[in-house]
Amino acid sequence: QAQLVESGGGSVQAGGSLRLSCAATGYSYTNNCLGWFRQAPGKEREGVAGIHSDGTTTYAEIVKGRFTISQDNAKNMLYLEMNSLKPEDTGMYYCAADGDWPFGEYNYWGQGTQVTVSS
Repeated sequence: QAQLVESGGGSVQAGGSLRLSCAATGYSYTNNCLGWFRQAPGKEREGVAGIHSDGTTTYAEIVKGRFTISQDNAKNMLYLEMNSLKPEDTGMYYCAADGDWPFGEYNYWGQGTQVTVSS
């Protein structure tokens, strides 16, 4: 049974940085498509960043240049480095694996980690 667990969320001021991590058990990140999504209160879930099994990365326009997705296959970890954070980046962030790259339906999801950015 695949299980994804996010960590690294928190509260920061605008302009700050956070690094989210997603650890997988019962599932290998190698050769699979992975993604980060977020959901703000009262809004639909949206794709933030994705990494294809061939290493190609893609980003939502609103985070391009500020966020970086990466993975460490040896540790079976997925990361999201977030810089220059803005209040509108506030939301619950989820990692996802084994899906329709980049921001389609995914089979496995973490429980989410909260990111709050204050102005």
